[in-house]
Amino acid sequence: MPTCQCLLVDTHAHLCAADFDADREAVLQRAREAGVGAVIAVGEDLADAHRNVRLAKTHSMLKPAAGLYPTILDLAQADAMETFIREQRFHLAAIGEVGLDFWVVKDEPQRALQQEIFERFIDLSIELNLPLNVHSRSAGRHVVSLLLRHQALRVQLHAFDGKAGAALPAVEAGYFFSIPPSVVRSRQKQKLVRQLPLSAILVETDSPVLGAVPNQRNEPANLCLAVTAIAQIKSIPVLDVVAAVVENTQRLYGEDIQDG
Repeated sequence: MPTCQCLLVDTHAHLCAADFDADREAVLQRAREAGVGAVIAVGEDLADAHRNVRLAKTHSMLKPAAGLYPTILDLAQADAMETFIREQRFHLAAIGEVGLDFWVVKDEPQRALQQEIFERFIDLSIELNLPLNVHSRSAGRHVVSLLLRHQALRVQLHAFDGKAGAALPAVEAGYFFSIPPSVVRSRQKQKLVRQLPLSAILVETDSPVLGAVPNQRNEPANLCLAVTAIAQIKSIPVLDVVAAVVENTQRLYGEDIQDG
């Protein structure tokens, strides 16, 4: 396992998932040994949100986030999530994951509802000054357009699957793009990395998925696979990528993101 010798942050991982119930502490120990200092633990529903907050109390590496996965098209659940985020705002590192998913949701009225819910979370992130951790599968241009229209300020576009041209307006707005280990096998993500300035790049694992090997459980210790791939694609030293990613992460999440 490559080690980055630096406290990186895995900016998007599902550590509350049942996939990690049997060995979560061992997973986090391997992450520490691989140079990972913190993990932003995103969620998909209210149960995940509660669990992330609880887990963060016993695992200081975990920085909890709360969000409603884009395929959950339920205003009552959106209301409940908004209430939870307001109540827990000082314990949360981010709102996420939230966003749009046009790969799953194809019906136009349902897409309109999905957009309405996402817009509520964009506005909430601005109000509470919390970063948005954004899902945008098959909806990159639409997501960027909504973010810009609402003048979102602190944004991470996770595992962006759109073309580099769709990413550039987001780069100009100061948004960040997180790259998972699956970049080693994804031509789309390799093209994206090639086009993105280093100042716009974060790293993530999206554990337990998006690993370097398909259908194999991913974990935060694999973060350095993404760092190494970025360095190779951009033909720059790994340490330059590490330094940039650390700085970018602190710009979005604050210098104290690794505290605890």
